[in-house]
Amino acid sequence: MKPIGTILLVCAGLAAGAAGLSAQILPADRTTVWNPGLNSIGGIPTRATIFKTLSPSGGDDSAAIQAALDACPAGQVVKLAAGTFTVNDYLLIHSAITLRGSGPKVTILQKTNGAVAGQDHHGEDAQPIIIVGPQRWPGTDDSTSKNLTVNGVKGSMSVTVSNGSGFAAGQFVLLDADEYDAASWTTLPNRNGAPTSVKIWASDRAVFMRHNPMEDFIDDPFPDSLTWFSRAGRPIAEVKQIQSVSGNVVTFTSPLHIDYPTSKTSQLTLYSDVHVKNAGVEDFKTTGASDGSVRFEAAAYCWAKDVEVLTWYGEGVAINSSFCIEVRDSYIHDAAYPSPGGIAYGVSLADGSAEALIENNQILKSNKMMVARCSGAGSVIAYNYADDGLIIYDLTWQEVGLNASHMVGSHHVLFEGNEAFNYDSDNTHGNAIYMTVFRNHLIGFRRDYPGLDNARTAGLNYGSWWHSFVGNVQGVSGGMSGWVYDNLGTGGDPTDPFGGPPSIWKLGYQAGEWEQAADPKVLSTVLRGGNYDYVTNSVHWENIASQTIPKSMYLSGKPSFFGSTPWPPIGPDVSGYLNKIPARACYDLGKMPNCMSGGPVALKFYSVAPCRILDTRKPAGSLGGPSLQPSATRTFNVAAAACGIPAAAVAISVNVTVTNPAAAGYLTLGRGDAASLPTTGTIYFSEHQIRANNAFVALASDATGTIKVLNSSTGTADLIVDVNGYFR
Repeated sequence: MKPIGTILLVCAGLAAGAAGLSAQILPADRTTVWNPGLNSIGGIPTRATIFKTLSPSGGDDSAAIQAALDACPAGQVVKLAAGTFTVNDYLLIHSAITLRGSGPKVTILQKTNGAVAGQDHHGEDAQPIIIVGPQRWPGTDDSTSKNLTVNGVKGSMSVTVSNGSGFAAGQFVLLDADEYDAASWTTLPNRNGAPTSVKIWASDRAVFMRHNPMEDFIDDPFPDSLTWFSRAGRPIAEVKQIQSVSGNVVTFTSPLHIDYPTSKTSQLTLYSDVHVKNAGVEDFKTTGASDGSVRFEAAAYCWAKDVEVLTWYGEGVAINSSFCIEVRDSYIHDAAYPSPGGIAYGVSLADGSAEALIENNQILKSNKMMVARCSGAGSVIAYNYADDGLIIYDLTWQEVGLNASHMVGSHHVLFEGNEAFNYDSDNTHGNAIYMTVFRNHLIGFRRDYPGLDNARTAGLNYGSWWHSFVGNVQGVSGGMSGWVYDNLGTGGDPTDPFGGPPSIWKLGYQAGEWEQAADPKVLSTVLRGGNYDYVTNSVHWENIASQTIPKSMYLSGKPSFFGSTPWPPIGPDVSGYLNKIPARACYDLGKMPNCMSGGPVALKFYSVAPCRILDTRKPAGSLGGPSLQPSATRTFNVAAAACGIPAAAVAISVNVTVTNPAAAGYLTLGRGDAASLPTTGTIYFSEHQIRANNAFVALASDATGTIKVLNSSTGTADLIVDVNGYFR
């Protein structure tokens, strides 16, 4: 056996002039300059100077950690040793320092009077665990607002205001437009097959969840909701950094991501507090937070890296009023009570936050994987594994997966290279516009919850205008029986025009108003091209001319955290259409948040000569027959095969072949000591079909060298597994 080498994950990305890349395939209004997170300043810094190392006291550690944070010099690290720290009063990181644990498996920050797994709100002490920012509730100073006197044009680096005094280089400001006062009562699509007198309050680009007549349980409370995540009625917004000021012309460090017209009284406004810059949190686990776990509040060029977040109320990671935040290589999972109502979001952007990078994370078992509320401009959500979105009391309902909506105003977010059960743009509290969904694997199924109510690989709610889908792979090979390609609201039942089987596309529907026909503006503005699906088993170029698809819309080359994994990993031009992204591969290995980093869970890959470890066509035996039985599991000790696989290996690299299947279905391979296996398959097949697939399969965590195989079909099937290497 030969060590191939440690697979390293490095923070720094390869930033690209995104407009140049994406302009090859999409119109200019659909794209922007995507240079997010700390890419624009060379990546997350590596800090080696330890100011102080703390160990758990056995009591509440909040005050001791806060004292160290307050005293730590800029550019240095407060280190937390292994152990469990109680943090019942939130920690405030308000300067350019790093709070670093000894690894998320060994350093735990717990709140003992907060969220409880399996319980709804219960009178808990509502506090986060960490805030990166000047204070808990920073905001704008509306007395400083200045009107734009010239239209702010998308792509421009500057705006002209009525009075430039008070603005200075280096400041962070909010640019926004008044969409509410520019709105009017707008006709809705047919309901119950006929025109409706119900209207909705909307501008040319912003839809507010306000109907006439008012609709109970659907409408937001007005005017209160106008200030939930923006200045009053100004949901289209973005945080900017000032590069320079010359008279009344204010120039920024990045271009405007959308137009800010004078007709909508667009304004530029200072913040009441100075943004905290260059602060980071790394290498620990949080649990029990009850008002978000890690919050970035009026922060810039700050980061969370190699962090595990579980059991929280609110948001796992919240990014508010912030600029160029980076969340990477982290595992955000198992919200305390996954249900609607703001209690269980994985990652949230809000209050105009712009140019964030959410990259190479695992986000599982929250209600909504991610939301963006009046925010997101120029942000990138890339190469994340997002799965098992759920409603705890309705497990059959398929929630929203990839998403940059949930409150009116979000715009120009790029989704690239992610693996998720779907993409959708919900309008629970208003619409989102100008999203780009590029080279993602949109599966259509969740890992652990087989229910398919509202199943779709890609959906758009009413008001989700100017969306672009390019180069995605939709569905799973051999697993789409009963699915259809398009659901555009043309079903035969006028009371439920979107009723019917699961679909690759579900466009223009209104969740909660199932009798409403498709939004014609959604259908006329969506762009679809170069997407491959497993219902038709073909590539479709609906309304984009067939052409070469760029490798990325924000990177100039393969990111180093991909190691030997092919890049781009997903697309119609990729061999086999799909490769596991690193975040999914790490999850399947059972090593989160980041098994490919150089930390305490780093792995090496050892190659072995191709070797058959099991074949159920052979006579009965521990690694032979009989055939796999229908709807049954079987455990195999692969370390017992004469193939050089040690029992202590973490996972194996294999070729899986199914032969002689008596019925259509799929097989799932996983850890031999797993209590249950995922409901999504390792390999899918039709009746009497022979199929093969490459896979990484985790071995039992108890070092017995076993794997478990589930046959999710109504007939027998034979399995052949050939190994070519292992991870350890």
